[in-house]
Amino acid sequence: MEEDSAVQDFLDILEEHRKNCENEGKYVEAEIAKNRLEELKLHEENRRVEALRSRQIAERLGVEEAHMLEFQQFNQRWDKKMEEYEQNATQLAENAKARHAQELREFQAKLLSSPLKPKFSKELLNLRKIQEHLAKQRDYSEAHKMKTKADSLESWELEKQQNARQRSMFQKEAKFKHKQKLEMNALTKRIESGRAGLRKTRKLDLERLLQRYQNVKAELEAQQSLEKIRAEKYLRRRR
Repeated sequence: MEEDSAVQDFLDILEEHRKNCENEGKYVEAEIAKNRLEELKLHEENRRVEALRSRQIAERLGVEEAHMLEFQQFNQRWDKKMEEYEQNATQLAENAKARHAQELREFQAKLLSSPLKPKFSKELLNLRKIQEHLAKQRDYSEAHKMKTKADSLESWELEKQQNARQRSMFQKEAKFKHKQKLEMNALTKRIESGRAGLRKTRKLDLERLLQRYQNVKAELEAQQSLEKIRAEKYLRRRR
């Protein structure tokens, strides 16, 4: 450094002056020059030590500040990434719910639109045949009795089939809802798996960031320790 060079030049001049005074027998002046040299050397040593200490502190603070900035940016980046993931996950779940609701309405409408196709028993069909035969024979009294009996049986069979149809519709709807529930559970698991994966990646990235910081810090400390040792050796040689 320019300052160090100027100080060294002055020390060299003063040392030369001391030697001249010694050679010329000017011992008082030589003593003054010697004392001044020692004072200046001590002052220069202290200045160098303090300058080294200040610079090393600044270097360590620089590493700390750089790490804090990197850590802050790391958190901001990952917080944004996690927030975006949660927003996408929420949108996926809402879209799935809306789609399921629409599909369920369409499925229910399809079930209700299917007309009941009665399938009557042989007994009822036989009663209707007897009824028609009696009517053709003009035995209206017996035909009426047979019709009343057949109507009652038909009403019972229709109600039974209607109840069976209703139960079947409920079962089909329950099965359809269960299928939708399984789909939603699978989506929820995929979302949670993705969330866990992001958290794991974030943890690993943080560990790598902290390890880099520790490596840089350790390397700087070793470098500064070596630099301090060299400085102490240099000052001892100059004494």
